[in-house]
Amino acid sequence: MATTSAFPLWSSAISNRRRGGRRWREIRAERQEIDKKKKVIVVGAGWAGLGAAHHLIKQGFDVTLIEAGAQPGGLVAGWKTASGRSVEVGIHGFWYPYKNIFSLVDELGLKPFTKWTRSSQYSPNGLEVESPIFQDLPRLPSPLGTFVYTQFLRLPLWDRLTALPLMYTVVDFDNSDRAWRKYDKTTARELFRNYGCSERVYKDAFNPMLLVGLFAPGEQCSAAATLGMLYYFILAHQSDFDVVWCRGTVGEKIFKPWLEVLNARGCRFLSGKKVTDLTINEPTGEVSGVRCGNELFNADAVIFSVGVTAMQRIVESSPALQQSEEFLAIQNLGAIDILGVRLWLDRKVDINHPSNACFGFDETTGWTFFDLNALHDEYKDEKGTVVEADFYHANQFLPLSDNQIVKKVVTYLAKCIPEFAAAEVVDQAVVRFRKAVTHFSPGSYQHMMRGTTSFPNLFMAGDWIITRHGSWSQEKAYVTGLEAANNVVKLLNQGKAAKIIPVEPDEAHITELRRINTLVQESFIKS
Repeated sequence: MATTSAFPLWSSAISNRRRGGRRWREIRAERQEIDKKKKVIVVGAGWAGLGAAHHLIKQGFDVTLIEAGAQPGGLVAGWKTASGRSVEVGIHGFWYPYKNIFSLVDELGLKPFTKWTRSSQYSPNGLEVESPIFQDLPRLPSPLGTFVYTQFLRLPLWDRLTALPLMYTVVDFDNSDRAWRKYDKTTARELFRNYGCSERVYKDAFNPMLLVGLFAPGEQCSAAATLGMLYYFILAHQSDFDVVWCRGTVGEKIFKPWLEVLNARGCRFLSGKKVTDLTINEPTGEVSGVRCGNELFNADAVIFSVGVTAMQRIVESSPALQQSEEFLAIQNLGAIDILGVRLWLDRKVDINHPSNACFGFDETTGWTFFDLNALHDEYKDEKGTVVEADFYHANQFLPLSDNQIVKKVVTYLAKCIPEFAAAEVVDQAVVRFRKAVTHFSPGSYQHMMRGTTSFPNLFMAGDWIITRHGSWSQEKAYVTGLEAANNVVKLLNQGKAAKIIPVEPDEAHITELRRINTLVQESFIKS
């Protein structure tokens, strides 16, 4: 009995060892296959880095995504407070021209966005402007739709008409290197003054746009960046100012499921890794590895997809990058402080539109506030109003205590909508981010980097990287990530280039005016 009962056990043990041997050979084969793959290190896991990693992993590369923070997303990631409430630095809109991001979200099978929303603008005097959903209205030649359909409650028609001569600069600025160099050293304030805009239209219309679009007042903004931003978001086509919002934090609704897809495809995500230097193959001048303290990650290609401030810190610690003038030059670039305040109130306050921009409260600071009950799923059934107020170029507020800041925010909100004055704050979250977003200051263009560098296999991506695509903000970051991935594909001769959706072509009359302008300039040069 003992002998016969031992046989199946013995047979089973042999079978298990065989299966184990086969599995070990499979694992070893998988590792050998991975070792054969060309290695790409992507530094920074925001829109640019995730975009680059997403395309490269689909092309069969061995991709490692390195992030200094605890989670992907950078500034837009969001996190939980000690009490479990969601917060983020700045509520981020997704505008009508964000075709590449919308395409990505569709590819991932996500449904993170609200419907198209209307917006308002406030000053200490109350409601100033209301914007419709432009795509719902009959389309007019640009920029007539923006001019006609936007409801200005206080700004006189005469003042608005003084902006018409500015259209020449809109035609002349074609996002080329020539145009950037021509306008970049001029301030936005000088631009509007030189082309006859009234002081009223500057203070009540253009400067408020700059404070929440480029995050600084006109005297501190490049005229080139101003024209690029205004054309992309407002002037190019009537529908461009239409916007949707994430129905929660971007980190939870987009980046988290996106990273899960990347991980499933074999992309490695390493958090808490700060890049300190690069190793260089001296004979070829190529980057051979990325160093994070004592750790070294070998690479056939590297993509830096971090913000200005993070890139400056990397250069400060990297002897290899300090040998390059183009990387030293970015120390001349600046960044802007952001303050985010989220308030939970004891009652509902009637807010006309979910998104609202404000001006006139502080000379050099712009701010916005959002009705999160209307935008975020988790607050739809909240008994009281949940409101987010974000301040840009908020240097003077950062030293204040949380309670001092909250008191100021409630006072400002009450000037916009008096009902805020009667509400009590039952919970609050205040977050400060110094040097958080790119400062497109006058003269900054000459210090900004291109997508390619003096290192043959080192590429750049981010919303501060020069591109001729024409997009801005999150869309620009994502597009430059795809452009960086395409540079890797071309260099390493593997896979297919990502298809990047171009911005919508200029309308026919703008195209013709630009053609005429070019002919006039060429004839002037010849004469």
